[in-house]
Amino acid sequence: MPNLLKGSKKLLNAWAFYDWANSVYSLVIASAIFPIYYQALFKSENITTVYLFGGTIRSTPLISYTTAAAFLLVAVISPLLSGIADYVGNKKNFMKFFCYLGALSCMGLYFFSIENIKISLLFYFFGLIGFWGSLVFYNSYLPDVAFPEQQDRVSARGYSLGYIGSVILLLFNLGMVMFPQYFGFGEGGEASMQGMRWSFVTVGIWWILFSQYSFYFLPKGNKSGKKVSTKIVLNGFRELKSVYNSLSENIQLKRYLAAFFVYSMAVQTVMLVATYFGEQEIAWGGDDSKTMGLIVSILIIQLVAVGGAILTSRASEKFGNIPVLIVINIIWVLICIVAFFIESPIQFYATAGVVGLVMGGIQSLSRSTYSKFLPETKDTTSYFSFYDVAEKIGIVIGMLIYGFIDQITGSMRNSILFLVVFFITGVFLLLRVPRNKTN
Repeated sequence: MPNLLKGSKKLLNAWAFYDWANSVYSLVIASAIFPIYYQALFKSENITTVYLFGGTIRSTPLISYTTAAAFLLVAVISPLLSGIADYVGNKKNFMKFFCYLGALSCMGLYFFSIENIKISLLFYFFGLIGFWGSLVFYNSYLPDVAFPEQQDRVSARGYSLGYIGSVILLLFNLGMVMFPQYFGFGEGGEASMQGMRWSFVTVGIWWILFSQYSFYFLPKGNKSGKKVSTKIVLNGFRELKSVYNSLSENIQLKRYLAAFFVYSMAVQTVMLVATYFGEQEIAWGGDDSKTMGLIVSILIIQLVAVGGAILTSRASEKFGNIPVLIVINIIWVLICIVAFFIESPIQFYATAGVVGLVMGGIQSLSRSTYSKFLPETKDTTSYFSFYDVAEKIGIVIGMLIYGFIDQITGSMRNSILFLVVFFITGVFLLLRVPRNKTN
């Protein structure tokens, strides 16, 4: 196995390439094909609610609550696993486990049906666990493989590769859905549904196949040098507590994390529910137009996001990370307000373009900003575990609030508008982050 030097071009490319491998999940499963399939499944059965755990629930709050439950589990287990990984120095094995769990669960979505809704939701649940669980370890590699002055650009490179790779697979999947006869699925609505089911299988194959390049070049991890103890199982939580205690000595990092917690809550919620919103709230004029329109919208987001990540990286070099993040949050406020009023496909496309511009930027810049604020330490996994726990708990809160408002009002528009509060709060918290010449 190669032993590449920190900052080397091959190592940085290998790290960034995992975004190419795993981003097909966030596009095809979380954003594009699966949400369309999920809603079409309910429509084909001519139902909008299911009976589950002693009560009835609408389809969109159901998926929101399932998503929130998965993120809650990730938030609980990630500090445990990341602490163990740092302790014994094998973070790559943990990253592999979650990668394969997620990829195989995506393949299991082929069998998703309302008749077996509990098992079906478990496949969705574990696919999400695998994706976000692997990111805990993937993100923690950033300060291990890149020097501070490289981190903004290599973080943006990762997101850009992810957007490009996922668009390539989505275009292939779009062909399977729109022209199922050329793939041996026949013709008609059921053939298109079959194309969607097979697209879930292609995600799993793509994810496993392309991750091997990253796994080959990434180092195993940094050992703590301590003797293995019977208390190792609780080591992750002790290290998480240690990270929390260290925040009192790093006001810059502490205030940035508070801001990130709030605005990330809103960003991730928007990204997770955007397709469901478009499916329910936009007047597409027909099922075929709706399917094509939603996928085109997501393609717009992905393609624009590539440029957004790069432009944000360049802007951060000139103006600093925090000022750029403040501007991006203000743009998100405007997006949510506009989204409350949009009804036509052209309005949805235009909004999608702006979302793509700021989505890529806020994700890559948030990750690299956190990495820059870290103290000198080998314990990078535990620090990034803390970052991920903050993000996941925020998503849990965001999805629960979103699902609750959707359930009691019967409209996703009210939920979107409520997210404005989080973005405005994020702006005020970012203004409180102490500045230096690097941010």
